[in-house]
Amino acid sequence: MASRDAAFWREAFNDEMDSILSNNTRVLVDLPPGSNTIGCKWVFRRKYRTNGSIQTFKARLMVKGFRQREGIDYFDTYALVARITSIRVLIALASIYKLVVHQMDVKIAFLNGNLDEEVYMNQPEGFVLLGNERKVCKLVKSLYGLKQAPKQWHEKFDTVILANSFKHNGADKCVYFKFTVEYGVIVCLYVDDMLIFGTNMLGVCETKKYLASMFKMKDLNEADTILGIKVKRHSEGYALCQNHYIEKVLLKYKHLNVKEVNTSFDSNHKLVENTRRAIAQLEYASVIESMMYAMHCTKPDVAFAVNRLSRYTNSPSVEHWKAIARVLGYLKKTKDLGLYYSGYPAVLEGYSDANWITSVGDNKSTSGWIFTLGVGAISWASKKQSCIFHSIMESEFIALAAAGKEAEWLRNMFHDIEL
Repeated sequence: MASRDAAFWREAFNDEMDSILSNNTRVLVDLPPGSNTIGCKWVFRRKYRTNGSIQTFKARLMVKGFRQREGIDYFDTYALVARITSIRVLIALASIYKLVVHQMDVKIAFLNGNLDEEVYMNQPEGFVLLGNERKVCKLVKSLYGLKQAPKQWHEKFDTVILANSFKHNGADKCVYFKFTVEYGVIVCLYVDDMLIFGTNMLGVCETKKYLASMFKMKDLNEADTILGIKVKRHSEGYALCQNHYIEKVLLKYKHLNVKEVNTSFDSNHKLVENTRRAIAQLEYASVIESMMYAMHCTKPDVAFAVNRLSRYTNSPSVEHWKAIARVLGYLKKTKDLGLYYSGYPAVLEGYSDANWITSVGDNKSTSGWIFTLGVGAISWASKKQSCIFHSIMESEFIALAAAGKEAEWLRNMFHDIEL
């Protein structure tokens, strides 16, 4: 390994192998007649802090899951993750009720799930045991890359957390709650990252202690960054910001030479389907994806623009690229702005709206809605309606119905949070 960071990478994959061995993830066996093996490879990644500095060097032993055969090597593959809306709701509630917000990371999450199928893997490169070169690894527990690994991990965590008197939230099965006379605790799980909300430190510490006794955990103390979103604490509550993520997006597409603008969309700019040759279609889709992540997490102010521009991903034109550059310019100007939550007003407010046939060549309207709690937005959407309506009133009712569905989901989530 010739990299200047070779020592860090070597330590990283030694730690990974130690984790695999100590967790009894695999056993060496002779390959049964008629069985096939799956290959594996090492994957290396640097994990960065929000300021851009390197936090850790990570090495993962990945199974080549694309070689698995459905119905033989795996069956179900689905796995639940928390809605990003759930995270915003809990951050808003933490601001209102002055909750303690801590964060933990499961070090080897996918190595904890128990496998129901028989899966055989080749010995990993660099760790082939002398004298046992012909033996293969029979996987007892799941490993990164297996198609069923996320599902098996979630089932394992679900069993463990429920055994400690936690209960599922009725709206989001990746949000768990436990309320006693002494404290209240809410755990929000997104794959292997989790936020722990507590009415006091007693509940948070007891939850951490229990989880650390069941899994290999990394205690990150007060929440700082979750899914690339900066969690900032202020005098009245919390704020969410993605300035570092937006800077990375702008750096990636610096060749577009974007300039700062005050609005994300020009209403006088009429966009139509491109009937000529598509211009940089793959890059256009990549930019849309990057902007959409920011929009889904902390930037409701670009929801309409991103929704509109995503309709032309199949065949973008020069005019569509100009509109893309405008959205990036707006993000550049507002990169340090995010979602601000405080304790007042502690009431859920919702708004819905719709436009009616404002697009050239498209007779379908667009629905938009947003909900706020503790000043900050917690849920929003801008979506193209599926049907053509005869009046603005009809399209307004469709938008209101969509907002009503989200309001019902929010009500169900609040119902189980006894603060």
